[in-house]
Amino acid sequence: MSIKDISSEKLKKMISSLKEQGITNTSVLDIMSTIQRDIFIEPALRARAYDFDALPIGFNQTISSPYIVAKMSQLLIEADSMKNVLEIGTGCGYQACVLSKLFERVTTIERIEPLYLKTKNLLKSLNYKNILSIYGDGFDGYKLNGPYDAIIMTASPSIIPDKLISQLKPNGRMVLPLNVNGSQKLYRVKNTKKGIFKKEVDDVLFVPMLEGIV
Repeated sequence: MSIKDISSEKLKKMISSLKEQGITNTSVLDIMSTIQRDIFIEPALRARAYDFDALPIGFNQTISSPYIVAKMSQLLIEADSMKNVLEIGTGCGYQACVLSKLFERVTTIERIEPLYLKTKNLLKSLNYKNILSIYGDGFDGYKLNGPYDAIIMTASPSIIPDKLISQLKPNGRMVLPLNVNGSQKLYRVKNTKKGIFKKEVDDVLFVPMLEGIV
């Protein structure tokens, strides 16, 4: 069996496991079944690309587990507003690729310059034309492309940044890991007429969200 065949079998098993763990959205499952996760992993760790673990990608960053990527993607979906999404924390680009098949336009921000450059080049080589990569501070968002139907954060702040809330459309939503009293919780936030509505979803563990660029 070739390396490609082995990866294909592991990908099929990953999708089956996602279903068993409660991922029900067929769009998310179909999309993740078409993206080779090992492309985004360092060569030394590619044998573990389809394991259900977060893996290091260098620069003290990680790629989220397949379950977390699927869960957060599923939480973002609202059938009538899937045009414009902002991702805070590009990382290796895997989540951005999933988003690019759900939304018409993806803006993704990375604060670590060498990681930004590496991933930008990878996404270009993979011909993802609806992803705009930005080198910048995630706390600032990217007002130029806003307002956004949805915002997803792949690092954990201790408070929801006001600038990001201001870049959400009315009725827009945000999915993020929030550090609450020393433990992280995954939240889905809705920008309603009566204010910000926040719903706790799950326990999670992400790298902390840091200000500034490096």
